[in-house]
Amino acid sequence: MTDGARKRSGTSGSAGDAAGEKDSGGGVALKKEIGLVSACGIIVGNIIGSGIFVSPKGVMENASSVGMALIVWIVTGVITAIGALCYAELGVTIPKSGGDYSYVKDIFGGLAGFLRLWIAVLVIYPTNQAVIALTFSNYVLQPLFPTCFPPENGLRLLAAVCLLLLTWVNCSSVRWATRVQDVFTAGKLLALALIIVMGLVQICKGEYYWLEPANAFEPFQEYDVGLIALAFLQGSFAYGGWNFLNYVTEELVDPYVNLPRAIFISIPLVTFVYVFANIAYVTAMSPQELLASNAVAVTFGEKLLGVMSWIMPISVALSTFGGVNGSLFTSSRLFFAGAREGHLPSLLAMIHVKRCTPIPALLFTCLSTLLMLCTSDMYTLINYVGFINYLFYGVTVAGQIVLRIRQPDMHRPIKISLIWPVIYLLFWAFLLIFSLYSEPVVCGIGLAIMLTGVPVYFLGVYWDNKPQCFDAFVDKMTYLGQKFCVVVYPAMGNSVESGEEGEEMKEARSPLSKEDGDHHKSADC
Repeated sequence: MTDGARKRSGTSGSAGDAAGEKDSGGGVALKKEIGLVSACGIIVGNIIGSGIFVSPKGVMENASSVGMALIVWIVTGVITAIGALCYAELGVTIPKSGGDYSYVKDIFGGLAGFLRLWIAVLVIYPTNQAVIALTFSNYVLQPLFPTCFPPENGLRLLAAVCLLLLTWVNCSSVRWATRVQDVFTAGKLLALALIIVMGLVQICKGEYYWLEPANAFEPFQEYDVGLIALAFLQGSFAYGGWNFLNYVTEELVDPYVNLPRAIFISIPLVTFVYVFANIAYVTAMSPQELLASNAVAVTFGEKLLGVMSWIMPISVALSTFGGVNGSLFTSSRLFFAGAREGHLPSLLAMIHVKRCTPIPALLFTCLSTLLMLCTSDMYTLINYVGFINYLFYGVTVAGQIVLRIRQPDMHRPIKISLIWPVIYLLFWAFLLIFSLYSEPVVCGIGLAIMLTGVPVYFLGVYWDNKPQCFDAFVDKMTYLGQKFCVVVYPAMGNSVESGEEGEEMKEARSPLSKEDGDHHKSADC
């Protein structure tokens, strides 16, 4: 990347302050359109995807008893809340979009941040979005094929349509995207409320055999510490997405207030829903029946809803549709943040001159996910990078402690006790050590995928004096991309560094913004 791109990272923190405003030079910036309700919708919508409808089997299988499985769900919720608290402090101390990528980069340096971005761009988000989209299409088509599995090409085609539709919505308007998230989050909560209510009805009827302490902790296989660690990993997968709001900090209305409030509302709500949904499952199914089911919620519906059992596949479809939307919304902001820091092509950091949405980043996210739909081995890829994902969660929380030591007097609108990151890191170490012990090959391949980013970083980012022909080619591609998407580089705000913007940003801004400057100065978001 260019020297100007690297210099931009020093001023990018001010972009959050300017988001939604027109700067003195007439630039455009990300809008602050995400209020408290939409922020809660993003967290809940990203956490509650397909996980709660399929993960209970994995948790139960490794926990070895109903009681231990419920403990795993509760403890995982508490640990998720602690991690979210740590991220809340980091989110208001370093108020940049990009989440843990931005925090790791600022605290530990460019290489560490780039490796986090690399593994996210390469596998984590495209694969996760593809799996959720395929889950959506599977549950939509399953009622049409009651006696067999839906055709594979049909699943992929419907998943692609889902991705393209939601990409269009996200490109059109931030407000539309958040409204879609709000509606489908409400829909999935209603579906889970139905499960919980039916569970309470079962308890009132006396159907709570597996909830009695004597039966709840009766193991159907021997307890094993390694298996319990895997149960926590399965539960953590279902809670995945708790940190996604930190990716869109710059678009939050009053982030210092709404970021922690959204976390305090959303994480306990999700924990409550997960625990009571699992209680409901075991009122209708024995552990053996639950383990024999590939779609626990569907089996639950078939047992209790009779002719209305079709509600469950539709509910899962609604849940995953909202999950795809939330993942597209937040992951595109991660790529946007990486491009703005000079770690990805600068085109991905540009936003539409009228709609103020990061269209190139959204298109890139959609394209990479569509490519993943052509791969049949996505679940193995998820296993490879799951270890690395949790590794970086721990690195980020450790960065909070490092930042406290390095800059004790730094302004922190939220300042939590250091006992919380220490507790999180102890749990994190337990998970990773036993994961590495149980699955050394899978974890090793995940590390190998991550480390392929090291030469890319030194060649693409660290190396300043690239051949002129290469820079000219990149400029030409950027220009064509801008013309196609009608995007410009966002305003950097009226920070103390704004005086430097004249030289650095003139060099960093793309050819299109130089040639068509008069037109884009009139763009107002």
